[in-house]
Amino acid sequence: MIVTCLAVGDLQANCYIVGDPETKEVAVIDPGDEGERIYKHITQNGFSVKYILLTHGHADHISGVKYIKERTNALIAIHQKESEALIDSRENLAALMGRECIQSPADVLLADEDTIAVGKHMFVVLYTPGHTQGGICILVDGHLFSGDTLFLKSIGRTDLPGGDYETLIQSINTKILPLPEETIVYPGHGPQTTVAEEKTGNPFLQG
Repeated sequence: MIVTCLAVGDLQANCYIVGDPETKEVAVIDPGDEGERIYKHITQNGFSVKYILLTHGHADHISGVKYIKERTNALIAIHQKESEALIDSRENLAALMGRECIQSPADVLLADEDTIAVGKHMFVVLYTPGHTQGGICILVDGHLFSGDTLFLKSIGRTDLPGGDYETLIQSINTKILPLPEETIVYPGHGPQTTVAEEKTGNPFLQG
């Protein structure tokens, strides 16, 4: 399976290009900025983008959506509770930083356990609110793209609008930790980890 990570923007959000090496059909997960750089990587590798998948609607994870959409006509997919963030700078928090972030509207509104086919791979939506009300993780073939739900030995912020600490911990405990321990976790910022590492080494998940 193709898994490429590009850290983009001022906050170095991880954009992932994930898909089928045989058909070269891919999904772009969280194109948070630097759309031109992401698109250059897509074209240089001959990829065909079927979906733009968004783990949540914060500006640092969606700011490259419109650029990629206009050049690939990929379907934009986000949880139904996050759709307004694509078109409202207050919802995606860009306004808090004195910026505007207006992207293309969603084509697909996701819900828990929805599946999306990309080449021969099946992407499964796991609804994991807590960082935002409509946050999701995306599971495909033993790889979990966790957005800002879970990081290496840390968790997502819950002090922003729509965040809730207890909800986030419950999401992690019920949706992520029951996965096979060898599951590789690719977070929205920083290095990758595994379910096993977070079960034993994440201080927010102990006790």
